[in-house]
Amino acid sequence: MTVRTIRTAHVDSPLPEEAKLVHQAKSGDAEAFAQLYDAYVERVYRYILFRVSEDITTEDLVSQVFLKAWQNLDRYKMGSSPFIAWLYTIARNLVIDHYRAKKDMLPLEEAAALPSDMQTPVEEVEARFDLQAMRDGLQSLTSDQQQVLILKYIVGLPNENIAKIMKKQEGTIRGLQMRALQTLSKYMHEKELV
Repeated sequence: MTVRTIRTAHVDSPLPEEAKLVHQAKSGDAEAFAQLYDAYVERVYRYILFRVSEDITTEDLVSQVFLKAWQNLDRYKMGSSPFIAWLYTIARNLVIDHYRAKKDMLPLEEAAALPSDMQTPVEEVEARFDLQAMRDGLQSLTSDQQQVLILKYIVGLPNENIAKIMKKQEGTIRGLQMRALQTLSKYMHEKELV
């Protein structure tokens, strides 16, 4: 898996055959689970990368997400939420556990910008600056506000799914999103980045 692939991955709706694949995987069909993995691994990777900012740790946590999903597939209730939302919940919990075990968080500003083969050197510098500015701005937010913005704008989930993942009401998610965007806007204006 390359970082470039992750940057260009589109956030699309759940697989049309998702219910069938989940049902087959629950019956022990490893190939069906592999198809679910292929469909969602890049989205889970991107989500975790924005939370931990380290490629090696991200890859390890992504592996753990899918291992836990496979081991606990019987706990997933089809129809209650999309399979990807369940994967994000597992990912969120693993990221929390990772930081609890680590006891010292890596600041987002230390994270490297995502490289791209398709950018000119000037575009790459601008992209690195924009990404760094965004990560710096995220540091001015609460953990819940960061989570909402990442799930909404980086991962591309609707508020309904974000609410399920974070175990909050949709109205709370909208409020967190609004306050986060206001705080981020104020931060960007103070830093004269807009």
